Amino acid sequence: MGRALGLLRRPGACCERDVPTDEPETAVSIPISLTVNGQAVSASVDPRTLLVQFLREHLQLTGTHVGCDTAQCGACTVHLNGRAIKSCSVLALQVQGGEVTTIEGLSQNGTLHPMQAAFRECHGLQCGYCTPGMVMASVQLLKDCPNANEEEIREGLDGNICRCTGYHNIVKAIQFCQSGATPTPV
Repeated sequence: MGRALGLLRRPGACCERDVPTDEPETAVSIPISLTVNGQAVSASVDPRTLLVQFLREHLQLTGTHVGCDTAQCGACTVHLNGRAIKSCSVLALQVQGGEVTTIEGLSQNGTLHPMQAAFRECHGLQCGYCTPGMVMASVQLLKDCPNANEEEIREGLDGNICRCTGYHNIVKAIQFCQSGATPTPV
């Protein structure tokens, strides 16, 4: 406060750096390189950029959703180096050299991943907001526990919130995928 009062008392004491400008502050930008959905990606990011922001805003991969920004809902679930993570809880810089798979990268050559097809077949969605994260978590669940029973499936989805379906059809979709059944062609 003393400095501010001093500036007011002494005409001409205000130096150039004290004058407000309309120019934005120059942000620090750090280069990163990683693989996203099988493609090498290099970019410069603000060190505060979350992985979910990087995917959505820098790469325009908007299938990964932001629901809570506190790692509570699972809408932002992606795979990092083969493991499901909540991308709102990881800085983009922490993924340097890593391999990320988003919901967009789950399908191959225009064919839905079996879990995506199972969600469609069993109507494992309503509004669809949680679906990308739910699908990514479900893929991880069956990778870790291929013979999971209904209780284990429900427990495995504990970190992913759906406010629409009540989980019944989501569980059915995972069981459908588990069974290896063939979805109805579109």
